[in-house]
Amino acid sequence: MESPSVYANTPDLTARADGLSPLLASRVLTTTLFLILLTYWQWNRRKQQKIEDAFAEKHGCQPCLTTVPHKWPFAIDVLKKQYDALPKRRLLEFQTPYITIAPTIRVTVLGNGFILTDPVNIEAILDKNFEDFGLGCRRKGLFPLLGEGIFTQDGHAWKHSRALLRRQFARVHERGIAALIPHADEFLSAIAREAETSVDGVVNLQPHFFEYTLGTTTDLLFGEPHTCLPKADRDELRVNFDYASLVSAIRLRLADLSWIYTPLKFRKACRVVQNWASFFANRAIDYCEEHGEEAAREKYAFIIDLWLDTRDRAAVRDQLLHVLIAGRDTTACLLSWTLFHLVRNPHLLDRLKAEIAQVIHPDVSEITRQHIQQLSFLRCCINETLRLYPQLPVNVRFATRMTVLPRGGGPDGTAPVLLRKGDGVGWSLYHLHRRESLYGPDARVYRPERWESGQLIKKVGLGAGFVDFHSGPRVCLGKDYALQEASLAVVSLLQKYPNIRLPPGVPNEPVGAETQNLTITLSSAEGCKVLLS
Repeated sequence: MESPSVYANTPDLTARADGLSPLLASRVLTTTLFLILLTYWQWNRRKQQKIEDAFAEKHGCQPCLTTVPHKWPFAIDVLKKQYDALPKRRLLEFQTPYITIAPTIRVTVLGNGFILTDPVNIEAILDKNFEDFGLGCRRKGLFPLLGEGIFTQDGHAWKHSRALLRRQFARVHERGIAALIPHADEFLSAIAREAETSVDGVVNLQPHFFEYTLGTTTDLLFGEPHTCLPKADRDELRVNFDYASLVSAIRLRLADLSWIYTPLKFRKACRVVQNWASFFANRAIDYCEEHGEEAAREKYAFIIDLWLDTRDRAAVRDQLLHVLIAGRDTTACLLSWTLFHLVRNPHLLDRLKAEIAQVIHPDVSEITRQHIQQLSFLRCCINETLRLYPQLPVNVRFATRMTVLPRGGGPDGTAPVLLRKGDGVGWSLYHLHRRESLYGPDARVYRPERWESGQLIKKVGLGAGFVDFHSGPRVCLGKDYALQEASLAVVSLLQKYPNIRLPPGVPNEPVGAETQNLTITLSSAEGCKVLLS
């Protein structure tokens, strides 16, 4: 028998070396690739830095030195306090000491960006440098509720949607204020019914204003009044739309992290709102298919325009939702805040009633556009409401290419500031419109008289220091429609109820002390409670 080799149990070193070589090769290759990529990234970053430095030098840019004061890393303490303020319904007032420390503030939370209350910078974003900015992550925040439309689109798609809307608002303008009168009459009937059934006679005007603007929007833009639906369906829409708007506003503040907050209740609410819009879209489209395009255009011109343009029922539905949020919420909030302050300032209310009585005599059978245009003090009241409670109190854009903010850099904040592609810029009209440097020491007082001479608008600049219906290429197409709609409601209300007043026991606090509901728009958390007689 052959004796076993003394090397029989000795490991095969050659085999082991051969087995490790692929692993070593893989590690060497990975390390080499990493170093190549790192080197390329550093080279590319230096190249980009040289381009940015040259661009900044050319435009005289300096760094923005003011930042949001915070104690914890990434300003987590400020974010926490902000969300703690939400249940108290005082979020915008909570933000005041942070946002007003300087007109331009640098922010490094969730990316690089800036917060603005500088009218020159805001005008640059909205108008003068409009092409340098896009919606960015704002689209992600709003898309589950609204889908495709003017508030979620940029570029060619936005221009196309806007052109379709412009045609419809031109039709509404041709119909005149007479088309709004039946809705104003229904509004008056609704508050009369509530007054009759109210134990103490107190009426909350705010939900009625929302019903009024929803009725006008659906009738004049959709071709069918909202009242064609059962009351239960209308109530369901209101509850779900308000909730979906609240969640959408929170998602907007989360920016690129909006995906982390999409609760099941929100998704269900979005479906309810979308089904509501689909009802109007399908009704018009089905009518078109049954009776022909010409007959359908007589009643549903806007929806038929959308249908012929897209041939997509979901796309039509989305466009209607964008019109809904523009036509219902903004004007209803404007009306509610206006009456909120008029009944708290009887001298203003008396003056407005006197103006209405002088312009529109009791024997006038129908209010006209000419009557509304003569009510100069009413327009002052509307301007003052839009100043203190802007329709979109906060907004945001993102730089689509390297550009500059005209001011905010350097020790005195007067030098231009470099914006890199992707940088975010948010601005607060709520705080801009309350700046004492623009509106004087009484900037936080509801005083419509400040608008009478016409000098204030020249001083602050329309679309810069006073942004009533947005500005620049995205200026609100429905501005004239909204002003006529709001003016008619105020006039009709004061004519029928000249003794309207603040109920006893209802707080009359300084501006800013009231509680507010901040969703996409800004409404009163207290409603608008009045006694009609």
